[in-house]
Amino acid sequence: MRRRILIPIACAALAATACTPMQWVKPQATPQQLDQDAAQCQQEAWREARLRTWLYRPIGPAMLQDAQGRRFLVWPSSPFGDPFSDQLMDEARLASFCMRSKGYELVPVEPKNQ
Repeated sequence: MRRRILIPIACAALAATACTPMQWVKPQATPQQLDQDAAQCQQEAWREARLRTWLYRPIGPAMLQDAQGRRFLVWPSSPFGDPFSDQLMDEARLASFCMRSKGYELVPVEPKNQ
């Protein structure tokens, strides 16, 4: 009985913490500099992700063979394919790397006291 109560509470707590808003922070950085750096990183990440996605992506599925000799099709964005083949995931990863390389840190937003 106790488990029935604790599991939903733990799941709700996990879901609430997963929705915490985050922000980029850098000491001595003005809001204008933050906006400028974020826009530049986002633009560079979009260009790089777009280039990788459209120039190097296979057009169709690949034919693979399992240990028993059965053949099956694998699409490039499947769990068996490249985990970074999705343009949006790649773009987010590259933008995050760019911001961290400029000295920013991603931290939870502090709640405002009223």
